[in-house]
Amino acid sequence: MFTLEQIVPWGRSFEEYVAMFSLADSDLAGRILGCGDGPAGFQAEASRRGLSVISCDPIYAFTKDEIASRIDATYTEVIEQTRRNPSAFVWDTIASVEELGQVRMAAMQAFLEDYPAGLLEGRYVNAELPVLPFPDHAFDLALCSHLLFLYSRQLDAAFHQASLLELTRVAREVRVFPLLELGGTVSPHLAGQVDSLRAAGFQVSLDRVGYEFQRGAWEMLRLQREDG
Repeated sequence: MFTLEQIVPWGRSFEEYVAMFSLADSDLAGRILGCGDGPAGFQAEASRRGLSVISCDPIYAFTKDEIASRIDATYTEVIEQTRRNPSAFVWDTIASVEELGQVRMAAMQAFLEDYPAGLLEGRYVNAELPVLPFPDHAFDLALCSHLLFLYSRQLDAAFHQASLLELTRVAREVRVFPLLELGGTVSPHLAGQVDSLRAAGFQVSLDRVGYEFQRGAWEMLRLQREDG
């Protein structure tokens, strides 16, 4: 079974973000927070397109070279585990483990090339859940990719609850993907969080998206306040 002992830096591309979160042009026109973006290529391409995106992650406390070193170590582990567990993934858009490595490294290289300038411009912010340094409703949309729910063994139910509430504080809408934990089963935290958020007055839906690489991971969690 594919598993990791700790949260690791591993990045996806702008195009994958668009697919994972069903991002329409109207979504991309707003103020976006990427929470837990790590070394994803989303910010770099968003900046090139003139979009308003802030990425936050504790890894941004480190230098470009330090992050590159972490990526190299992570690459070896993730690719080897993927090679040992091919049935845990859907090999259509990405056809092989070798291509996966190329796609992920291209996204992370885009991040590394953009990181020094983005750090100076304030597009990369050293911050982490469950407490974010942004005012209420600073963003139209918050995206959380491959952190909440995926790392359910490392991050408990209380962390998930506090983090989701914090994301709804800083953004008018929140989308989280995927909803499976490492190993491919539905996160044990999901049902409880859905119930508690609905009880707290949020609109909550599990929406199918046009993306699936981790087998069975084709839904995102969407949160909005009842008052919009």
